[in-house]
Amino acid sequence: MASELPPISYVWETPNRRPRRAEWDIPDPAAPGRLTPAMRAKLERIVRRAPEVMVKITGRTKSVAHLKSHLAYITRNGELDVETEQGATLAGRSGLKDLQQRWEDDAGLDNTRRRDGSLSVNIILSMPAGTDAVTVKDSSRAFAIETFGYNHDYVFVQHLDDKHPHVHLTVRSLGHDGKRLNPRKADLQAWRERFAGELRLRGIAAEATPRRTRGRVRKADRGAVLAMRKRKITPDVDRLARNEVLSEVRGVRTAKHPWDEQIKSRQDAIRRRYLDYAAELQRSGVAADHELARQIRQFLDDMPTVETRRDILKKELSDLASTRRRGTEQRTDADRRDGIPGDERDR
Repeated sequence: MASELPPISYVWETPNRRPRRAEWDIPDPAAPGRLTPAMRAKLERIVRRAPEVMVKITGRTKSVAHLKSHLAYITRNGELDVETEQGATLAGRSGLKDLQQRWEDDAGLDNTRRRDGSLSVNIILSMPAGTDAVTVKDSSRAFAIETFGYNHDYVFVQHLDDKHPHVHLTVRSLGHDGKRLNPRKADLQAWRERFAGELRLRGIAAEATPRRTRGRVRKADRGAVLAMRKRKITPDVDRLARNEVLSEVRGVRTAKHPWDEQIKSRQDAIRRRYLDYAAELQRSGVAADHELARQIRQFLDDMPTVETRRDILKKELSDLASTRRRGTEQRTDADRRDGIPGDERDR
């Protein structure tokens, strides 16, 4: 079994592209099936639930006016200092105007951009509440230099008016090599890992694992959907999903959803791999490895039940039906005690 252990990244490989090789994913040439120190450290951070970094693309600017508005927003109209890819700090409203003018001039020289093409990609780098803000900013700077510093102009500014310390990073889409920045899902994962690595270099425990490594199978709802629910408006996606589940429960029609089975099958495989790693550690004969194996098994026990959106909707409908049934039975019992005839109750 030891020789069959796959790379750690098995549990978060994307369907369309394998993640880039990282130190914790390179096997020992002398013993390919053994856990290397880097692999072991990665497992420790996962099962001990190290804080997860957030690297999110919040949007793209597609016009000069939109770009100026975005730069004004992230600098609070010049109240916050902004740092450029050259390490220069631009302060105040004059600094903001200089920045906006420079990027506007650059946009005017971009003759290859389509009408709907982006001028910049806007990114947020964030950590959970309580993380040292200075370290987050230093790590963000290092991340930006490593990721974009040799090919893209960028600016970044830190916001401290939220409980989560975060940095707004705006990157010019057109690179010095003439190619445009067009990040994909695997790129975002690589960015998360890089940002987490910079934080760890500065003494902050941080991880960058996809939700499925922690047993979470549902995607986060979009902001527009959350806003509609907050206003007590039922989004179309919720209404259509409930109608479909109702039709299946009533036997009107049965829709096939092979992706639900794929989700559950993948979770089964992920959890088996964790057990493989635990078994490998248990065989080492080292007390610290045995403790990590125990923590891995506990991590699996604490994982949430695999529930898709459809499973949750069916449970909600079942609970609602049970509540209504109990309410009807209680009213019927009360009517009997009050001597109300059955035909009157029916009417």
